[in-house]
Amino acid sequence: MADSETAEGQIDETTTWPDLAISLYDRLTGRGAEIIYDFDDMEVEVPSGTGEDAEHARWRLDGELRITTEERE
Repeated sequence: MADSETAEGQIDETTTWPDLAISLYDRLTGRGAEIIYDFDDMEVEVPSGTGEDAEHARWRLDGELRITTEERE
């Protein structure tokens, strides 16, 4: 259960973007939902590990990412 979710499954106030994204995805999963992210020349430095001396790879995102869900029987 996410920090922003109560025992009854109701969502409390969301305070961060990651909490909002997780909450939205959790609610839409299994309902045939589609989430579309559109990136316009975004650059992300992805670390090779968690240490301070981790090397970074630069990823460039320019376009659309679609995430779809469906219920399995």
